[in-house]
Amino acid sequence: MKLPAPRPDWAYFFDIDGTLVDLADAPGAAGPDGDVQRLLVDLYRATGGAVALISGRSIADIDRLVPDLRLPAAGQHGIERRDAAGRVSHHALPSPALDAVRRGLAAAVARHPGLLLEDKGLSLALHYRRAPRLAGYAHRLVRSLLVASDGTYGVQGGKRVVEIKPAGKDKGVAVLEFLQEDPFRGRTPVFVGDDSTDEHAFVTVNRLHGHSVKVGPGRTAARRRLRDVRAVRAWLEQGAAEPAG
Repeated sequence: MKLPAPRPDWAYFFDIDGTLVDLADAPGAAGPDGDVQRLLVDLYRATGGAVALISGRSIADIDRLVPDLRLPAAGQHGIERRDAAGRVSHHALPSPALDAVRRGLAAAVARHPGLLLEDKGLSLALHYRRAPRLAGYAHRLVRSLLVASDGTYGVQGGKRVVEIKPAGKDKGVAVLEFLQEDPFRGRTPVFVGDDSTDEHAFVTVNRLHGHSVKVGPGRTAARRRLRDVRAVRAWLEQGAAEPAG
């Protein structure tokens, strides 16, 4: 379905890597981007603040992308969240089960230099972008290490990454939490993302009769599609809308 031009009365939710900025070899390697900052600031002002970033990155890492504006944000796939008033909440605390997984992954990374462990505090990500041949090993390792967690933590796959995060939190839940608050409340939700980790949000937005937008190829629940990061930015350029109200 053709994607309408952005409107100032919608609520906008964006993934970051692979959506607003191109994927990099290392997690969080993409730094501040002037074009992205300008587009997000313009949209934030036009919508009266109804713009949030929902990412696998931590909130601290999200802020590196737009250092001049503390946008509402959900980090680590919704485990931590900053609302429009700037209040930060965490939906989990580190546990001994995660410590055991952390030690096991660190040992594996030491044996396989192509692997990279990203420790976000409340969640862990094992990246194999530099060693795609280790994909099967990475997924098997994570699942074996989680056997003792009694369901407290779950596994989530992504683009050349496998993540360990507390069960019950995802990007769809984060969208719903934002929509219960001003200035997002009562608006048509829009979610733009590129990865399998964004599918929860696509399903949620579809249920709410919003606009779900998949960036790039691949099977998806999203009902609309943009080709790549450049197409996302071009679409946002159309949204040089007048301020809401």
